[in-house]
Amino acid sequence: MNKTLSRNYRPSDDEDFMNSTQREYFRQRLLSWREQLLKESSETINTLQTEAVTEADIVDSAANEADRAIELRARDRERKLINKIEEALRRIEDGSYGYCEETGDPISVRRLEARPIATLSLEAQERHERRERLQRDF
Repeated sequence: MNKTLSRNYRPSDDEDFMNSTQREYFRQRLLSWREQLLKESSETINTLQTEAVTEADIVDSAANEADRAIELRARDRERKLINKIEEALRRIEDGSYGYCEETGDPISVRRLEARPIATLSLEAQERHERRERLQRDF
């Protein structure tokens, strides 16, 4: 693909859904997002390795351990997000990106702009969340 996009291009509902320009736009957004997450993850690993000094004060040691645990949980969430980004990139390649997994209908461009890894249309996502709430309540 590697199509050159204008810097101010934004997908719109006025163009054919998931045309080559839209696919390239979302591919570049996903790649950039993944790169940012990988960079942050690498920085965290470097920080954790260099800060692996044991504190003499038990309070400082406990605070540092809590900070590390929070940081590791955040990185774990980001690792899962990277997997979702890679799945979205595969969907771009196979032509299924932008279409609801449940209904097959197009996911709105606005929703994809807000959540480029979306796999459900807004309506299908709302139904899914209602079902989850009902199951949780019973």
